[in-house]
Amino acid sequence: MFLVPPDLGRRTGPDWRTALRDVALLAIAPGIVLWVAISAFGALLIGPLKSWNHSESDLNRSLQDTRTQTWDSITSIWSHIGNTEIVIGVALIAVALVYWRTRRWWFAAIPAIAISLQAAIFVAATLVTGRPRPDVPHLDPAPPTSSYPSGHVGASVALYTSFAIMATTIERTWLRRTVVAVCALIPFLVAYARLYRGMHHLSDVIVGAINGLICAALAASCLLRQGSNKRNISSDENRGRHTASR
Repeated sequence: MFLVPPDLGRRTGPDWRTALRDVALLAIAPGIVLWVAISAFGALLIGPLKSWNHSESDLNRSLQDTRTQTWDSITSIWSHIGNTEIVIGVALIAVALVYWRTRRWWFAAIPAIAISLQAAIFVAATLVTGRPRPDVPHLDPAPPTSSYPSGHVGASVALYTSFAIMATTIERTWLRRTVVAVCALIPFLVAYARLYRGMHHLSDVIVGAINGLICAALAASCLLRQGSNKRNISSDENRGRHTASR
C-alpha cells in the first residue's frame, strides 16, 4: 500500500519534543501548502470555471431522478457517517482502543492527527471559496460552510484511510484484508450519498477526498521518520550503558 510509511509497526517512537516538531514540520507545514492549492482551485471554480456549477449540477439532477424513499433512507445513513460528531467519536474510540492494545501513542494518534489536519484545511478553504451548492433539492440540512470542498468526504477519507494504513500491521491475512477493504469502501458510500442527496458537486467530492487522503498520509508518516527513530534508539542505548556502568 503506497500510503504506508516504512517501520509503521516499530516498537519505539519519538519523545514529545521531537513529536511536536515533526508534526509541525511534516504535517502542518505541508498542510498549509495543500490548503493553498485547494483554495487556488476553489478560486478558479468561483471565477473562470464558474460555468462548471451548471455542468456539474447535471450529475446531481440525474441522481435526483433516481431518488426513492428506500435510497433516501439508505443514503441518509451513509451521509451521517461523515458527520463531524460521528467522525470525532469514532476517532476517539479508535485512538483509545489502539493505545490500550499497543501502548504506542505515536501509532494510536494517527487518526486524530489526520482528521484534525483535514478539518483545519477544509474550514480554511471554505472561508475563502464560498461556492454555492448544487441547484437541486437538498435532502440534508446545509451546513454554514460552502459546497467546496466536501467536509463529509474529506473527514471520512482521512479517518478510514488512517484505519486502513494502521490495519496493514495486522498479522492475520484475512483480517487485514477485510479491515482494509471495509475502510476503503466507506468513503465511497459517503461520497455517493453526498452527491445523491444534492449536497455537493462532483469536484467538491473529489477535492475533499484528495484532502483527506493526503492528510491521512501525512499523519501516518510525520511521527515515524527514520531520524526520530535513530535518535530515540541512541538515547535508549546511552541510558542503558549508563545504567550498566553504575
